[in-house]
Amino acid sequence: MPSNGLTPKEIVEKLDQYIIGQNEAKRAVAIALRNRWRRQNVSKELADEISPKNIIMIGPTGVGKTEIARRLAKLDNSPFLKIEASKFTEVGYVGRDVESMIRDLMELAVNAVKSEEEIQVKPRAAEIAEERLLDILLPPKPVERTDGDILTNKTLDITVEGQLQQGDATREKLRRMLREGRLDNRFVDLEIADVRSGPMIEIFSSSGVEDLGMNLKEMFGNIFPQKKKMKRIKVPEAMEILAQEEAQRLVDMDKVTKTAIERVEQSGIIFLDEIDKIVGVDAPHGPDVSREGVQRDLLPIVEGSTVNTRYGMVRTDHVLFIAAGAFSAAKPSDLIPELQGRFPIRVELDSLGREEFVRILTEPHNALVKQYIQMMATEEVGLTFKEEAIEAIAEMAALVNERTENIGARRLYTIMESLLDEISFDAPDIKGTEVVIDAAYVAEKLDDIVEDEDLSRYIL
Repeated sequence: MPSNGLTPKEIVEKLDQYIIGQNEAKRAVAIALRNRWRRQNVSKELADEISPKNIIMIGPTGVGKTEIARRLAKLDNSPFLKIEASKFTEVGYVGRDVESMIRDLMELAVNAVKSEEEIQVKPRAAEIAEERLLDILLPPKPVERTDGDILTNKTLDITVEGQLQQGDATREKLRRMLREGRLDNRFVDLEIADVRSGPMIEIFSSSGVEDLGMNLKEMFGNIFPQKKKMKRIKVPEAMEILAQEEAQRLVDMDKVTKTAIERVEQSGIIFLDEIDKIVGVDAPHGPDVSREGVQRDLLPIVEGSTVNTRYGMVRTDHVLFIAAGAFSAAKPSDLIPELQGRFPIRVELDSLGREEFVRILTEPHNALVKQYIQMMATEEVGLTFKEEAIEAIAEMAALVNERTENIGARRLYTIMESLLDEISFDAPDIKGTEVVIDAAYVAEKLDDIVEDEDLSRYIL
């Protein structure tokens, strides 16, 4: 089971490394994750009765809603899917059906488990790949036997045995050369699958292909067998291709599927963004007619139902749903009552200001300032940000958010790109130089844009 048993306090501390502020939201998701661990440790009879405490995050864009959910899933190594609720439409309208998110989550879980299994079988796959490559480099010679030997069932004579021993010695010598890298520049002819073979089929449907009860891709793959083609490649690339093929053969897909289904059912997390977009505010006519229908279609998935996927039936009873939305025009209470009841926890995220922007730029492990310093270091350009420059950037981000649309911390990305545009472009030509970003540099590059409100709307 993915759950690692972190306490709520430890979960919040881990989230603090990447997300500034929003303590209420962090506490809510930490408790929800810990409750999952608690459910897995009670008696099986009671565990089936405990439902996840789904959460609605309320706050403007760019304040960390998605990042909190994504980091939470990484902490627990849980299957995670982020999807916009506005992609769904009521059955009968053009769009995706709500069950497709469970199929997508299942696909992600299978790929993740398969990758883990391939890592486990990698040493064995490498051994088999090495033998196959040696067979290509030194094809085994057939043993020659006379008609008399075959009729009398005579054993191999001393000459033939000597030839076999000599062949083994040559093979071992070739193996040493291969491992020492002395054959890396040698080319071999390898038969590989032609990925372009087979017909191209595109299906337009409001529901998933799995609803047809079959996997069309596999079906047509059997009708049109995969073609092979000979390709001349170097030994290291051939070794990599053969090892990958053998790893895929060694993986037990039945075990992978079983594990993936268990992970999705017991620890899956779905982040439903823009849930406020499926709330009908005024009259139920025009394009709003399908919004309540989407909510009603979502209800059984959130409540707990069984969804048919290409890997089998998947139950959603214990999948954790984290919904998010700005709720500027609508309110959570505008959701249909049944759906409201399935999201018992509501947390409001704070808008971000100058102080938070300063911390976002410098404190997290993946802080923007750290990212740009590391990227410029790859070009052998030393980049230094003075404290006054960081404060100036934060001040400008808060000012532009106030004057125009408030997009939260995402404003920092556009400002940093505009600020460092010239350095990023010229970096390959100024290797070995040290660049200091101070308040004067920030003012020189951005003051004109910030002061011109119309210009800042288009550039920042």
